[in-house]
Amino acid sequence: MAQFAIKQLLEIIGNGFLMGDENHILNDITNFELIQQNTCSDKLMWVSDASFEKYKNKIYPQIGLLILSQKNLDALSIKPQNSLIVENPKLAFQKIVEAFFTKQWQPRVESTAIIYPSVKTPESCYIGHFVVLEEGVSIGENCFIGHHTVIHAHSKIGNNVMIGSHNTIGGAGFGYAKEETGEYKQLPHIGNVVIENNVTIHNNTCIDRAVIGSTLIAEHAKIDNLVHIAHGVSIGKNTLVIANAMIAGSTKIGDNCWVAPSASILNKLAIGNDSTIGMGAVVIKDVVQKTTVVGNPAKAI
Repeated sequence: MAQFAIKQLLEIIGNGFLMGDENHILNDITNFELIQQNTCSDKLMWVSDASFEKYKNKIYPQIGLLILSQKNLDALSIKPQNSLIVENPKLAFQKIVEAFFTKQWQPRVESTAIIYPSVKTPESCYIGHFVVLEEGVSIGENCFIGHHTVIHAHSKIGNNVMIGSHNTIGGAGFGYAKEETGEYKQLPHIGNVVIENNVTIHNNTCIDRAVIGSTLIAEHAKIDNLVHIAHGVSIGKNTLVIANAMIAGSTKIGDNCWVAPSASILNKLAIGNDSTIGMGAVVIKDVVQKTTVVGNPAKAI
């Protein structure tokens, strides 16, 4: 269990205003579902603007430290003994948890990893158990590749990329030509997958290589669990694609987009920058930038 003084948190966050005792000692974090009034004097908590009304009656004076916005603190008739006022409580909480409660991985290659002889793995990377790196794969600095992930031939991984477990990167896409006999024959996929710097891919996700050229995941994109990204797709910078989403072949998604859970996007479409695809939406036509679409078929709102 971590133990730290509030003043140590202030060094991590880099901004914010403390009302209370900077020398107060905290031992743990908790949330409003677990909190008990008489056992929270050493606990760290946070509340967002969106959750404030739901939980404001559980903000007890005994809370060791509560991270919140100024407007929410002003709305409380009884204040916590220590309050840290910041513009973005969630971001402040993220920084604290990462610094004090997250076990940092150590760079190494596990003995069970299967790596093609010519593939170089930088000393700053972690390569998990039963990871497969095929011929022509390149891995940048400070990367993490979780257990049982397969990186197929000629995939390119940038710097600071985090890839979870049981992913398949660079497998052949689902593309077929119909023969005269009526049977289907798979198109050869001779392209690759390019994953740029600072991308995060969670678990059990498949990203197929292109028929020709590259399937691209641009820098700072975040891909959730159980996502399918088909051949030739392009995911823009800082875009989030969330669980169970399906992006069909050759679709281009712009920068700073949000693709919600279970959304499906038809092949060869263009999704403009700063757009939102709603939960379960079925997108069958292009989406212009800064647009939110929902429903089946998806329509702008």
